[in-house]
Amino acid sequence: MPELLEGIHHITAITADAPRNVDFYARLLGLRLVKKTVNFDAPDVYHLYYGDEAGSPGSILTFFEFPGAALGRPGAGMIHRIVWRVGSETALDFWTSRLGDEGVATERKGNRLRFADPEGLGLELAHVQSGDPPLRATAEGVPSEHALQGYDGARAYTTAPGRSAALLGRTLRFERDGDGDEDWLCGGEARGSRWRYDPPPAERGLQGAGTVHHIAWASRDEDHQAWLDTVARAGPHATPIIDRQYFRSIYFREPSGVLFEIATLGPGFATDEDPEHLGEALRLPPQHEHLRDRLERTLSPLSNPRAEPVA
Repeated sequence: MPELLEGIHHITAITADAPRNVDFYARLLGLRLVKKTVNFDAPDVYHLYYGDEAGSPGSILTFFEFPGAALGRPGAGMIHRIVWRVGSETALDFWTSRLGDEGVATERKGNRLRFADPEGLGLELAHVQSGDPPLRATAEGVPSEHALQGYDGARAYTTAPGRSAALLGRTLRFERDGDGDEDWLCGGEARGSRWRYDPPPAERGLQGAGTVHHIAWASRDEDHQAWLDTVARAGPHATPIIDRQYFRSIYFREPSGVLFEIATLGPGFATDEDPEHLGEALRLPPQHEHLRDRLERTLSPLSNPRAEPVA
């Protein structure tokens, strides 16, 4: 039997505007752009990765850029909010001010601050006690004590959370966080995350800019095949193991409709560039290296707050 999953590995969403996306997440929110690459399955579009200084699993938010994509709308079977941890109530005060100065509307509810990115993706900062090591990035204008500290969890919509209970509890070995089927904890020895279900809005969900594509849970490298076997025995159709260069992945839909991934903790984002210069240059997987000249001409120039503007 594989060891427990180590919480969220990464979350992947969709944007229609990579330059604005980099400005919001890397400059305003202070995450580090740790990898600038392309969608391995559609190499004409960016795949951008943000995270802490080292690009640690548990801190990674990624975006596929589809220029001109219409705005999406979360509905049943989709994640509607991403939650990061911060270290104090004072940090929430800092982010209320910083976001407000940039015209970003916020809503403070106790130890939580809610807002949205420029394309409407629901975001939240929470001051909660977890015991997990903080996963921080260094960014101009963001004091270390106020920086985002990695994921606390994510929230999805479903009409019937009970449909997912067996997969979450028996197969993936999440723990219930309460008496119902709505609230769960996913965690191993190093890190944990929360997974929540909420009733969906009346409108049908639409995948598009500002929506989440999938969520990945972190597996020890040596347990990955065992997780594939475990999921396959439980019933969901799972992909074979896919090499994503920085981790290996399997994908399947959980019964409420959310696309799940189980991704390995290694080998990590320093496999093809110096850790001091993560995210500064366009990195391509070997199978797409022959496209470099064309991609460097056609992909939008991006200005990385951590480096000189690069194409």
